[in-house]
Amino acid sequence: MLKHRILIPLLAVLLSTPAFADKPGGTYQFDTEGQHQFILFKISHLGYSWLYGNFNEFTGSFTVDEDNPENSKVRAEIKTASIDSNHAERDKHLRSDDFLDVSKYPTATFESTGIEQTGERTAKITGDFTLHGVTKPVTLDAKMIGYGDDPWGGYRMGLEASTTLKLADFGITKDLGPASETVEIIISVEGVRQ
Repeated sequence: MLKHRILIPLLAVLLSTPAFADKPGGTYQFDTEGQHQFILFKISHLGYSWLYGNFNEFTGSFTVDEDNPENSKVRAEIKTASIDSNHAERDKHLRSDDFLDVSKYPTATFESTGIEQTGERTAKITGDFTLHGVTKPVTLDAKMIGYGDDPWGGYRMGLEASTTLKLADFGITKDLGPASETVEIIISVEGVRQ
């Protein structure tokens, strides 16, 4: 019986690995061209409903080391001005210095620092997340979705990860009420092996 090793990164993201049957190790670039990638957010609106949105522009990569999973890694860079909550005036406010202050902090980044495998296809990925000029350690709950050949002669791997952030930890202190102090982040990416 073949024992599979599976790496899982982010969001970020992103990842962990063990011994795959068809050796999917290597470095993968997020599929920005085909737009097979998403960073979504979910935050309470006054405690009455949920507000959903996403970041439309981000890049990144992850590396799968099958022999030494702890050497696997992931990094991502998000253009904060690409925030999209499906409401132009709200997005303008989110880009202002009340929230993301995108003119001063045009990017947010994630760089993995460690991986703990929690199951055959799951892992906890720790890393440094920089947002609004503040860098804090965060942990992503990650899952490897699938991997293999694509119809265009390439090789792909898909991962999903999530975490919850406290806005005040990153210097975003606009008071929206106690129900809106945290935001859930969901990352889904498809990487193309280089």
